[in-house]
Amino acid sequence: MHRNSTSSPDTVAQKQSRTAGTSLKPGAAEAGSSRSKVPNPQGWGSLLSGLVNFFTSIRLSVVCLALGMVLVLAGTLAQVDLGLYKAQNEFFRSFLVYWGPKDATWKIPVLPGGYLVGGVLLINLTASLIKRLTWTWDRAGLWMAHFGVILLLLGQLLTDLLARESSFHLRQGQTKNYSEADREVELAVLDVTDPDKDKLVSISQNALMRQKVIRHPELPFTLRVRDFYANSVVEDRPANAATPPAATQGAGAHALVKEVPRVITMDQRDVPTAIVELLAGSTSLGSWLVSEYVDSPQPFSYNNRHYQLALRLRRYYKPYSLKLLEFRHDVYPGTDIPKNFSSRVALQRPDGGENREVLIYMNNPLRYAGETYYQASYDKDNQGTVLQVVHNPSWLTPYFSCVLVGLGLVVQFASHLWGFALKRKSV
Repeated sequence: MHRNSTSSPDTVAQKQSRTAGTSLKPGAAEAGSSRSKVPNPQGWGSLLSGLVNFFTSIRLSVVCLALGMVLVLAGTLAQVDLGLYKAQNEFFRSFLVYWGPKDATWKIPVLPGGYLVGGVLLINLTASLIKRLTWTWDRAGLWMAHFGVILLLLGQLLTDLLARESSFHLRQGQTKNYSEADREVELAVLDVTDPDKDKLVSISQNALMRQKVIRHPELPFTLRVRDFYANSVVEDRPANAATPPAATQGAGAHALVKEVPRVITMDQRDVPTAIVELLAGSTSLGSWLVSEYVDSPQPFSYNNRHYQLALRLRRYYKPYSLKLLEFRHDVYPGTDIPKNFSSRVALQRPDGGENREVLIYMNNPLRYAGETYYQASYDKDNQGTVLQVVHNPSWLTPYFSCVLVGLGLVVQFASHLWGFALKRKSV
């Protein structure tokens, strides 16, 4: 035992030589440091794994739902000061909600908007479905329910992007082939030289608000927007007024325009006004005041062609027309309580040879050519009707998604119930 525990000098020398053999050669340290600068694939993998874990986290789902509730509450309260339409655009149809003092020119983001919350929640649901749920028949109900919720979010996004609402106002015996936007105007430049047909160039309200100079390939002149008033009042200019007229041509040569605060109530709307100047190269053809306060289009001529200017509600032209044959406003006998509103119209489509009568009344709309016509309002003298026109290509999506979610829950519950019944029967 004593002999085995004692090390000889040769054995110690051998250990030292093996230890010395493990030392790095000259330049090996530099080579090792250069290799460490190469990107580590594990680093990218951990980053990707962290992103996946973040977007599939149940905590992210809870945070998105909580932010959605806060957004709904804040947007609802903001309608008092902003009105329904502006609150919808700022809170629910945006990525960020901004706030700033009343008279300040700056704003800071204070909340995520509806598009951001909904988009992150959509990514969260989709990523969680792919990561956590493997396809098996006993999980078919969960797949259906998840797809239903995802489809519901996508449907709402498509509705915001593609849906359009307008109004179809008809007087007794009147025929129209266009509906009008409720709160958006357009500048119509009509070439009326040809006696058989007019040539229309439409300039949107957004272009009038944001662009100072507007050029169109079908117009031989340029439009310069000198002023645009989102809501205004136009008045006749007194003969001895010190203030110069609003424009040099047309109705503006005898009028004054004043900007007023924008309305926020549902039963009123803004009345925009613009001052536009026409330019032929560097030569001014004059300036015009265009507004809904001006009853008729304003004519002018250029290069032996005749034009008209009009600021009007934006129009959506149809390949068919509607004619109001009769409007009925029925009340209960002996009272003023409305019983029924109905419009009997003639639908005419020359290109298809279609000519038929349609009765539109409450809860019985007309669905035609991808649009739905609802009985919405009427004129006070009962000689006119107002139909709400809804164009929404994804209108079936919410119904289908709700059916899919409900059916998925039923399938999931039934599969577990069936398995439980089989186990109990075998006992």
